[in-house]
Amino acid sequence: MTDPWWKSAVVYQIYPRSFADSDGDGMGDLRGIIQHLDYLAELGVDVLWLSPVYPSPQDDNGYDISDYQDIDPLFGTLADFDELLTEAHARGMKLIMDLVVNHSSDEHAWFRDPAKRDWYWWRPARDGMDPGTPGAEPNNWGSVFGGSAWEYDPATGEYFLHLFSRKQPDLNWENPEVREAVYEMMRWWLDRGVDGFRMDVIDHISKDPALPDGVLSVGQSYANGAPHYLNGPRNHEFLHEMHEKVFAGRDALLTVGEMPGVTVDEAKLYTDPARGEVDMVFQFDHVWIDRGADPWQLVPLKLTALKAIFGRWQAGLAEVGWNSLYWNNHDQPRVVSRFGDDGDFRVESAKMLGTVLHLHRGTPYVYQGEELGMTNAPWDTIEDFRDIEALGQYAQAVEKEGRRPDEVLTVLRARGRDNARTPMQWDSSPQAGFTTGTPWLRVNPSFSEINAAAAVADPDSVYHHYRKLIDLRHTEPAVVSGDFTMLAPHDEQVYAYTRRLGATELLVAGNFGATPAALDDLAGWDDAELVLNNTGQAPSDRILGPWQAVVYRRTVSP
Repeated sequence: MTDPWWKSAVVYQIYPRSFADSDGDGMGDLRGIIQHLDYLAELGVDVLWLSPVYPSPQDDNGYDISDYQDIDPLFGTLADFDELLTEAHARGMKLIMDLVVNHSSDEHAWFRDPAKRDWYWWRPARDGMDPGTPGAEPNNWGSVFGGSAWEYDPATGEYFLHLFSRKQPDLNWENPEVREAVYEMMRWWLDRGVDGFRMDVIDHISKDPALPDGVLSVGQSYANGAPHYLNGPRNHEFLHEMHEKVFAGRDALLTVGEMPGVTVDEAKLYTDPARGEVDMVFQFDHVWIDRGADPWQLVPLKLTALKAIFGRWQAGLAEVGWNSLYWNNHDQPRVVSRFGDDGDFRVESAKMLGTVLHLHRGTPYVYQGEELGMTNAPWDTIEDFRDIEALGQYAQAVEKEGRRPDEVLTVLRARGRDNARTPMQWDSSPQAGFTTGTPWLRVNPSFSEINAAAAVADPDSVYHHYRKLIDLRHTEPAVVSGDFTMLAPHDEQVYAYTRRLGATELLVAGNFGATPAALDDLAGWDDAELVLNNTGQAPSDRILGPWQAVVYRRTVSP
């Protein structure tokens, strides 16, 4: 059987408010994206994923949707969207939308309609407690954004559940009317020509209907309720129903589910084509690797742990299912600052990280600016941040848990989501060519050095290295369909593996450090073809230079 098209594809995520502003209001928009489609086509990507552009109060930058079937005027119009879709398709690129249906905005018509009260999770106060008083919430769950996961409504005397912002009430997927309304909306977008969906926190949609208390840790005001809603009791059932009612019979679509906390075994079920759920999932194991038991401490990267995570996922989905591959997205800091060297070896380490990731088995995702080697931004005080998660967690940690502000800021500077959301750096003109106005979030001052115009003009840039990586995926079948073997799993500096399909074998190796490192136990590769090298110097005596990455190819006996 022919592999699905998305196995050889590369997806590029666009965060619209930060990508390109066409009208000078400081906010990116759809026409700004249209103006840069040739840049994306030249990069070689196959799919564009748009973060939400629906009408929204923008409490969580559009992930709080007030109308699922329109475009927010901040970004343009439905006509602009149709033009974007047409122009992307004309350049051979598909377009997928962000589907956010674990929750809506509290300004959505559904939430405001008394007849649809059971479309959300409403509960009375705890037995024996006065509604609205401290501790009277229906359970002790905390919100991801800080504070309680329950908001009291004085008009009705009850609370509604919001796992995220209080302006993002959770939809009640137990109600079949909710599910059918969501499916009808999805069909509407697909009929318009959209090529699929990235599904936001889609493993949150099924809750334990009892909504029991979570285990409260020492020193915490609220409990982690995740055991009662992550991969909930009916999640597989709901996603299969969605597949049958929305996707079945439609060709050439891509569906990827964001699933924090998903295990390899669960992912095999979600992505098994025979089960009809989703094509692939976003797992979080590798982007939680620098988190310790204390959320306000940074844990240095341990390369053997990273290899163990990726190796487990590669092996677990080798026969059934499919991996998604990513370092960056709108919720993650810039990988060159996180796991690379954003100083003297920024270019080399950005290329190395891209090389090591992209040639695993799975579909790679590139987040805007990653192909330039964009870095984390300098944040002086909490007032510099705009992200609701950072602001909420800072308030919770400092004001309610007694953490030192400098301790919390150190972690937010390294891991905060605003690092990914600074405006795209197009050139060295004022505001990085993103806008002629005042940007909604401060431009990273690195734009004078790191920008698309300079990268496109420099044949040795990160941008052109990403073009080569994408081209290799498109032209070398072993990248898509070959098996995977991790090498030197106990080496703390070199990440190496092989991909083999028939008589073709690839060796991928990257040096995660600024000192030279040896490629050991590689007998038989002396005469192999050097396919890709991120530096101007080929390895000598199997020694990788600082942050060097290489790809070799050889012919072997089948």
